[in-house]
Amino acid sequence: MPFEPCISEDTCFPPLHPLAVKFRPPTGFTLTPAMTSPVHAICAAAALLMTGCQSGYDVKVDAISHPPKAADPAVSYEIRSRDPQNPEDTLRFKEAAKFVKTALSAKGLYEAPDSQKADMIIDIDYGMSPPKPVMESRSESIYDMVPGPAIMEPMQVGTAKDGSPIYAMVSVKGPPVMQYLGQREYSVLVVNYEKYLRLSARENRPDDEAHPAEQVWTVDITSEGESRNFRKYLPALAAASIEYIGKDTRGQKDIHLKDEAADKNGAVAFVKKGM
Repeated sequence: MPFEPCISEDTCFPPLHPLAVKFRPPTGFTLTPAMTSPVHAICAAAALLMTGCQSGYDVKVDAISHPPKAADPAVSYEIRSRDPQNPEDTLRFKEAAKFVKTALSAKGLYEAPDSQKADMIIDIDYGMSPPKPVMESRSESIYDMVPGPAIMEPMQVGTAKDGSPIYAMVSVKGPPVMQYLGQREYSVLVVNYEKYLRLSARENRPDDEAHPAEQVWTVDITSEGESRNFRKYLPALAAASIEYIGKDTRGQKDIHLKDEAADKNGAVAFVKKGM
């Protein structure tokens, strides 16, 4: 039933203003205005975006191009291992070669059916560097429970002559709230591992002192992080080479690749699918 400000001709109290009345919220904690401000909303959104980005691969690419003097571009190749520790008859090398061939196909390059007729030899080198301990700066938000603000509630303060209750607005202690206090900066020791894939293309002709085989292009891809799962990163390293085969980056470039779950038509998904 509606609230009546007067219960008798001589007993009245001020009406309850809808904006002045705050009923006690459920038991628990509530967010303070500081936590729901635009600034903190933007920070939370940025944190979510950064978290999403971490699902992919951060890699560095350094490419050099030395186009051959011949009129016809080199399009056919034969793949070889550059490192004796990665023999060509191992399963790991065959897997790496499969990913690289798929990446090369995206640039219109194909494996020559006869090694003698290949335009170029592409040497593959891959692996993981020894652990690199480094100190990294971290930051985290600090929150704490603090006493909540007082709220006004209607409460019976007496009884009228006819026995009707008399109400008044009284101040009561509100529930505790979770308040943002600031940021905590600290350093942690992190052990990183550099995963790398190096592709080097050279002319397919015998070397001699007078006319050594010339380099056609080189692509060096690396990814550094705490993960030691080289096999997981191998297709991403191969995918990162696609846009830089035969190009000159004029230094190292930082790029981010989405994984196949985030981008089913992306470079990583393409390389994993194979030819």
